[in-house]
Amino acid sequence: MEIAVVGLGKMGYNLALNMKEHNHKVVVYNRSHEKINQAQQDGFIGTYSLEEMVSSLSTPRIIWLMIPAGSAVDEVLSELIPLLDKGDIVIDGGNSNYKDTLSRYEMLKEKDIKFIDIGTSGGIEGARNGACMMIGAEEDAFNIVEPIIKDICVEKGYLHTGRSGSGHYVKMIHNGIEYAMLQAIGEGFEILEKSQFQLNFEEISRVWSHGSVIRGWLMELMERAFKSDPHLDSIKGVINSSGEGLWTVEEALSLEVPAHTIASSLFLRYRSQQDDTFSGKVIAALRNEFGGHSVEKK
Repeated sequence: MEIAVVGLGKMGYNLALNMKEHNHKVVVYNRSHEKINQAQQDGFIGTYSLEEMVSSLSTPRIIWLMIPAGSAVDEVLSELIPLLDKGDIVIDGGNSNYKDTLSRYEMLKEKDIKFIDIGTSGGIEGARNGACMMIGAEEDAFNIVEPIIKDICVEKGYLHTGRSGSGHYVKMIHNGIEYAMLQAIGEGFEILEKSQFQLNFEEISRVWSHGSVIRGWLMELMERAFKSDPHLDSIKGVINSSGEGLWTVEEALSLEVPAHTIASSLFLRYRSQQDDTFSGKVIAALRNEFGGHSVEKK
């Protein structure tokens, strides 16, 4: 298939590499020309404007946005929409608020342009080697893009969640759960760190990754983080918040769902801006491992 990727950050570039590896024709655009130059060296069709990008695609065009949530999406859409034709498809693969997605869907629908929202999980490694995706879309639009989604996801790793907005909604709740899981891991290792025993956190992570009830990818990443820094001495326990945890808590409040654990994990991220804790170090290190999120160095 033929597709354009807008936004060559960590996730966008790795998704583009994944698509290219599966023999799809990938046209790329980024505001930074340096990244486009690099992409051309890696065999992509690099374009230096949205106009050039759109003209490089045959119809119906498929354009995948991997840019930060919020105003950046609206700014790109305002430039992109006048260049598109009826039947073209725009995909928002970032972590947009589902309410914004619903508004954007209605705006593009008026112009007969299809809009798909995809919640993307699996971090940088997933984007490169096989992601997990939650897709909100009309049935006909989903059918058009499903072949490429199938290629770039792990086996059984994508779902058409329903109508527009549902993909970002499901991903929002996914991230809320992620907040709570990270917090539990962080608190557990802080108890271990303060105990009377001389414990090897890397080895504990390893054994918990093999056969235990709490085994999984996060524990594997924990082992990797402790291997490179056994007591996480080089980083501060400052945990930034991308916004989806807050949106999940707001949704829980509006639906009157008592989501105590997720809410607590959100508040503790705010607290981490004030106090340096070992649990904060653990969560910051994990976020760096799976998503490349920056950490504050000591």
